[in-house]
Amino acid sequence: MAKSKSFTAWLKTHEDQHNAIGDLARDVALDPDWPSRRGRQGQRAYLEECGAIPAAVEAFERAWTEYEAYLAAQNDT
Repeated sequence: MAKSKSFTAWLKTHEDQHNAIGDLARDVALDPDWPSRRGRQGQRAYLEECGAIPAAVEAFERAWTEYEAYLAAQNDT
C-alpha cells in the first residue's frame, strides 16, 4: 500500500486548479510560515490569525473534506 500524503502535500497537488482550492494551494505553496504539521485545527487557526477571508476558510474546509476522502480511498486499497 502506498503511503498517504500529508494534507499540505496533497493540497499542493491542486495548485493547477482554477477554483478556490487551487487558490488556497497556491497561497500555501508561497507561504513559508504555513504550519504543515499543526493539523486541521492548527492550520485553520493559522488562517484565521492571518486574517483570511471567510471564502478562504471555507475553501480550506472543503479541501480537508476532499483530503479525508483521499485518505479513505487510500485505506480501501
